[in-house]
Amino acid sequence: MLAWFELDETASPGQADRMIETLAQDLLARGWRLAGAVQRNLDRGADCACDMELHLLGSSGPPVRISQSLGPGASGCRLDTTALAGAAGRVAAGLAEAELVILPKFGRQEAAGAGFRDVIGRALSEGIPVLLHVPHQQRAAFAEFACGMGSRLAPDGLRDWCEGLRT
Repeated sequence: MLAWFELDETASPGQADRMIETLAQDLLARGWRLAGAVQRNLDRGADCACDMELHLLGSSGPPVRISQSLGPGASGCRLDTTALAGAAGRVAAGLAEAELVILPKFGRQEAAGAGFRDVIGRALSEGIPVLLHVPHQQRAAFAEFACGMGSRLAPDGLRDWCEGLRT
């Protein structure tokens, strides 16, 4: 089972990340065995881009920083694809114990065949449900990837969908 949600373009930056993190914390507190990651963006001030880090679910290790500092005035992509690939590998290693995989999003990296894309495919092939956010910019790439097997959820229906997995 693959479930996804989308927020409208008026959503505040990071809102999907906060929603996913709140849901994951609630499920973990109630004994769910989760794999995946939640993303936190750390504000570094008005003139600095945020630092992005992934907190791996089911791991007691430190967060994985997936952004790189490019210096003042830089406009290139700050994503550290090597760090993202390492985080995806760690998540993949923990799939056997999971009853649900929660991921931050199907983003540009996943659309290009990298990031958490293989984790999603492996989890689904092993019968582990996956929940993630799909930004509107990646909707077409996600639709091609999912081949119609994803269920779109209303943002306020995430918890109910998860609870339905246990019934």
